[in-house]
Parts: sequence; structure tokens; C-alpha cells
Amino acid sequence: MQVLDRPLVVSGELAWLGGDTLERHVQKPHEETARIAQGKVSQQREGKGERSFSLERAPQLKVLVDSFVALLGGDASRLRKAFAIARRGDVHGAWSLTLTPRDLAVARTVASIRIDGEGREARCMWMQEADGDVAVDLLGDLAAKMPAAPTREALATLCKGG
Repeated sequence: MQVLDRPLVVSGELAWLGGDTLERHVQKPHEETARIAQGKVSQQREGKGERSFSLERAPQLKVLVDSFVALLGGDASRLRKAFAIARRGDVHGAWSLTLTPRDLAVARTVASIRIDGEGREARCMWMQEADGDVAVDLLGDLAAKMPAAPTREALATLCKGG
């Protein structure tokens, strides 16, 4: 985030539970569980009461839900309805899928989502926010390889298999 002097590193698990249901469990830097289901987000932080709000109040989460559900569910038409899609690949099996929100209100928050992968495996997800902030998720086994001092360059190298 632009207000931070160094990247905020969060580790945990994100699970698709079918349908439009996602659950994120964060272990570091603090314990937190968030669940997105039926158009609602509920969040439970260690030592605090549960908080919930409508997904309509968080367009970037709505975009993430749509992209994850469409990608993991193999729903290409849902993906094309919500995003303009650009694909790139090379002869070594590395690929990149860039999703740009079609909805202008969402695009004011999320400029694009890029998924980098190799073969049949997604390695990283980059969410470029309209204000310039970038969130990077290392996926699968790659998550354990988070650099001690993550920079955009170090993460890009890691995501490309370096």
C-alpha cells in the first residue's frame, strides 16, 4: 500500500468451497478468518467480535470472487462477462492471463488482475488497484518461497519461475 514504507506480508490459505463461497484463513501477522458467501463478507479476528458487511460495499472483493469462481469453476463465459481477457504464453509453458474489469465502477478500484502460471499450474496472482497499489498472492507451493524482503522485482522473478 502506498501508505506503508515496506510491503505487508500476510500468510495463510484461501479456499474455494464451491459456488460463490471463498474462505481465507490468515495465520500471520495475526489470526483472522474471512468468509465470502451469499453476497456477504464475514470476518473474525483474533480477540475481536465477528464483523460482517455486504459484498456490494467492497467492489474489489466482488471482482476477486468473480475471478476465482470463474477460473476455478472453469466458467469461461462468466469470466468473459466480467472481464476483458488477454492471454500470453511462451514455448517453455509459462503463461499469463490478464483480466480487466468491464464494469467502470469496479475499474475505479481494481485496474486489473494478472495470473502468472506454468503448464497447468497458477503460480501468482497480481491485483493492480486503480490507485497504484499492488497485491501479490503466491499460490500453491510457491507461497512457502516468499522472499524475506519482498520487492516487486523479487516477486516477479519468483512468479516467472526464477
